[in-house]
Amino acid sequence: MPQVVGVGLACLDVLIRLREMPSWEHGGRISAFSFDGGGPVGTALVAVQKLGVSAGYVGTVGTDRVAKLKLGFLTDYGVDVSRVAVREGPETQVVIVYVDEDTGERTFAGVFHEGGPVSLLPEELDRDYILSADYLHLDGMNYEAGMQAARWMKEAGKTVVYDGHKTSADSVPESVRAAVELVDVLICGEGFGHALTGKSDLYEAGEAALDLGPRIVVQTQGAGGSYTVTRDERFHVPAFSVPVVDTTGAGDVFHGAYIVGLVHGWDLRQVARFATAVSAIKCTGLGGRAPIPSYEQVLGFLSERGVPIEE
Repeated sequence: MPQVVGVGLACLDVLIRLREMPSWEHGGRISAFSFDGGGPVGTALVAVQKLGVSAGYVGTVGTDRVAKLKLGFLTDYGVDVSRVAVREGPETQVVIVYVDEDTGERTFAGVFHEGGPVSLLPEELDRDYILSADYLHLDGMNYEAGMQAARWMKEAGKTVVYDGHKTSADSVPESVRAAVELVDVLICGEGFGHALTGKSDLYEAGEAALDLGPRIVVQTQGAGGSYTVTRDERFHVPAFSVPVVDTTGAGDVFHGAYIVGLVHGWDLRQVARFATAVSAIKCTGLGGRAPIPSYEQVLGFLSERGVPIEE
């Protein structure tokens, strides 16, 4: 049984690296092309597995060749998919990722629900499988099933981690707020803390988020590093400077690596530093999963920079 289980989105990423987006009038040159797995929970679980901790994905998958590719980008890395629910028909969770050749920034075009429902139903969950894990990771997709899994974990005294997506909105839906109430560790993308709490200052937003239920709030700011707030401390961990090829999945990988740090029982500064290093190394390659380093590579990266992990 896996030590970390995720309920949420896993998709197939079609990655296209280019300098200029083509138009109907003018074509464009592609400098790199690749397939990789994507999705917040799916990619976080691959990071967990590649860093030496067992992981299991719970979601849905179709029955065509694309679905086999999607599953392969989980199983090839060792993620358990034995509790995935099969939906007869074409795979509908596919994303085209356009990566800027100069900056590594990306934009998405995705197909998710055309062709039929893909959501996992709460009754399709295996309660024993969920509770076999010490950590549950959610991203808000497959919402009802995720909420049920979170309630089981909370009742069992285990840890729920939530991916608060990067947003420019002024507020979050009530469904997201309800999910946060069941969360132990909230890891926010840029703008999520403000949308959740109405606070613009990162530390104030973190403290307000603690009042909603989490015991740890981490807000990631891309090149600005991350900001952690608990009842006992608040601190900033800067990002590492690396040659950026592709930022796809950087936040998802941070989440997975953060969970691995918690599994190891490190203090939160070391956890954040470790997750930051893993995310930085990932950004040096194309795709959200293929460039994720091994545990030993991360320790070497940190040691070279004079900030080794004290195990």
